[in-house]
Amino acid sequence: MILGEEMYEYQEALSASIEYFNGDELAASVFVGKYALQDATGNYLESTPEDMHKRLASEFSRIEQKYPNPMNKHEIYELLKDFKYIVPQGSPMSGIGNKTKIQSLSNCFVIEAPADSYAGILKTDQEQVQIMKRRGGVGFDISTIRPKGMYTSNAAKTTDGIEVFLDRFSNSCREVAQGGRRGALMLSISVHHPQVMDFIKIKKDLTRVTGANISVRVTDEFMKAVKSGDKYLQQWPVEVEEPVVKNLVEAREIWDALIEGAHASAEPGILFWDTAKQMTPSDIYEEEGFGSVSTNPCGEIILSKYDSCRLMLVNLTSFVTDAWSNQAKFDFGHFREVTKKAQRLMDDMIDLEIEQINKILVKIDHDPESDEVKYYERNLWHSIRRAAINGRRTGLGITGLGDAIAMLGQTYGSAASIQTTEQIYKWLTLASYEESINMAKERGSFLVCKVEKEKDHPFINRIISELLPETQKDYEKFGRRNIANTTTAPAGSVSCLTQTTSGIEPAFMLYYKRRKKIQNNEEVMFIDDMGDKWTEFNVYHHKFKEYLRQSDYSDGDDIEDAVSNSPYALATANEIDWRSKVKLQSVAQKWICHAISNTTNLPADVDIETVKDIYMMGWELGCKGITVYRDGSRSGVLISAEDKRSPGQTSIVERHAPKRPEMLECDIHHTSVKGQKWVVLVGLMDGKPYEVIGGEAEQIEISRKYKKGMLAKRVFKTQVSKYDLTLGEDHDILKDVVSVFDNPNHAGYTRVISTSLRHGVPVQFLVEQMQKDRESDLFSFSKVVSRCLKNYIIDGTVSSDKICGVCGSEDALIYQEGCVTCASCGQSKCS
Repeated sequence: MILGEEMYEYQEALSASIEYFNGDELAASVFVGKYALQDATGNYLESTPEDMHKRLASEFSRIEQKYPNPMNKHEIYELLKDFKYIVPQGSPMSGIGNKTKIQSLSNCFVIEAPADSYAGILKTDQEQVQIMKRRGGVGFDISTIRPKGMYTSNAAKTTDGIEVFLDRFSNSCREVAQGGRRGALMLSISVHHPQVMDFIKIKKDLTRVTGANISVRVTDEFMKAVKSGDKYLQQWPVEVEEPVVKNLVEAREIWDALIEGAHASAEPGILFWDTAKQMTPSDIYEEEGFGSVSTNPCGEIILSKYDSCRLMLVNLTSFVTDAWSNQAKFDFGHFREVTKKAQRLMDDMIDLEIEQINKILVKIDHDPESDEVKYYERNLWHSIRRAAINGRRTGLGITGLGDAIAMLGQTYGSAASIQTTEQIYKWLTLASYEESINMAKERGSFLVCKVEKEKDHPFINRIISELLPETQKDYEKFGRRNIANTTTAPAGSVSCLTQTTSGIEPAFMLYYKRRKKIQNNEEVMFIDDMGDKWTEFNVYHHKFKEYLRQSDYSDGDDIEDAVSNSPYALATANEIDWRSKVKLQSVAQKWICHAISNTTNLPADVDIETVKDIYMMGWELGCKGITVYRDGSRSGVLISAEDKRSPGQTSIVERHAPKRPEMLECDIHHTSVKGQKWVVLVGLMDGKPYEVIGGEAEQIEISRKYKKGMLAKRVFKTQVSKYDLTLGEDHDILKDVVSVFDNPNHAGYTRVISTSLRHGVPVQFLVEQMQKDRESDLFSFSKVVSRCLKNYIIDGTVSSDKICGVCGSEDALIYQEGCVTCASCGQSKCS
């Protein structure tokens, strides 16, 4: 604790932040959990974002004072206040002015590709974890690793190839804790590497490379071969004139595998590498060490080795005047002035980052390990520091585009919205370059800047030709302050704080249902299978709620009618035509230095050919990368108001099993049919089934006189699960104690049933599914378990079946005395 600073408990800070965000509990929990300053013992030193913004303003103004024409603390605070105009993203919010934690302010890092040796691979592995422990995400390329089967001069004789090392890098990432989250890693490979097919397919095994995103760097040569149906060259080393390995491969075979992966699970990603290299301005300085080699985990920052980038956003919704009306306009003049100030703060952040790196280096020097142990960590941070000083790279972007378009009365994805998007991105980049040139005049250019090297660069030429004549003259004389300026990063948690759409994305969902436990006399709208009572209410997207207020909508009105009449109609993430989404990304990319994190959302039933068309269109329109997400191919976190899911889609309702107590009450069921004896033990929590154990009676010797007991689970060194069973009707008296082992013939089956019960699957659903086992006879173990569990279905419980097969009544099937019975006609269908 710092003397004189006020301290808060978690609940105090959360309550204060909920008030700050006008009752938005999600925004409050994001702020307190991720960004509120804490001391070394976990006490909170900030209770609301206002405290954080004062901290940030103080630090930025301290740096400003070093340079001519500084902004003062109050001016900076007003830009940050309420997340209205400028938002430092992620690491800068938690790290700037944080005296209790030594961390980098950079969000993204790229490190050198591993040298093709065990020593080189281990060096890369160590470098990634050293960055991750300082809260950074890491990317690197593995095209330098020789393909499988090649000769090595060690005991192995031949190499296992890239796959084993993909697992190594992924596992290391999963080991690194970052304050409640894990590290973030991007692994890329060239499409020309001979093992690219193995790279593409590795994640089909869901147990492999679970700690990393993966992307393939495709070239124009490859894409042209795909279009023409020709072969293309794979070789290793990838970027040499005289490779050791050369193969001609059908381009469409690799292309089909890439698209199948994207269709199935959104991976691998695809990076259009020639476009990236040709249009990223820092690549002008490849000879000086700034040639792009890979991308960060989210794909929006293409970086050179050991370079890093800090992120900052401009909140677009604050520049729409007369929102939701026919007079709505985007104030480009105000936007230009704020963007110039944001670029200035971005440059200040590099100075703040260099200070942080210096602290990291001092800490390394004082760490108790030997210099030999600290060698690679120290060299790593010296390399990162050198890149920051020499290039002064920034990552200025936007958030709230989807809302800004709606506030202007436009539909996201329409021709008008695409035109608006291009104008916004054009002004973002022009204003940032204008200020970067002005800062070069006041503060000096980035150290390796040489204007004559930039004259033929297509991206720089486009920007400079649009600037004012006096700014062009300053550029020719003073150069630029920053080697590359702009990007568009995902703004997931930050968009919770701005209460807007995220980054370049449209609104994901306009409203969804949230449940909360009943308090006082609230209406009971849902009773879960634990018997808890809940009420339900709609949670609206913030700007959509603003639209509803503007249009005099009340809770009694038809919400779907309000949606259809709003600018958000047919413009949420899953409704936008993919062609429009790719076009919108391409006009933004035209004006962005780095890349754009953007997802083209697709319906669950989209075919593979459509995904091919999306990627091909993205390449042809000049995107640096494309990401698709097919609905249901990965699980999500929200439930829509209607929870409309197509067959086969993953449920997006999260369930959490209650923790098992040390002792668990159980019922003991004995069954004997045609000489076959069974014992089934049903563990109970709050009187409801929690777990099931059982099997043939000869495997579990329990006297038939016992109907109840207490189970205590133990796991022995042999890893055999064992349950101590205390028998007897009176649990306070130990009448008999036996050991029950999981039945080897039925353990897997009962574990699946138990897991379902623990995670809230209604008992009647399990019973019905077990009774549908037509392959076994009436007396199979499946039927035995279902008979036992029937005892726990309360009369009146609704069946999962919908329609009575006799009378056709809908939603009339209920359980009565253990049988599914139609409440309308009385028909029973006991098995």
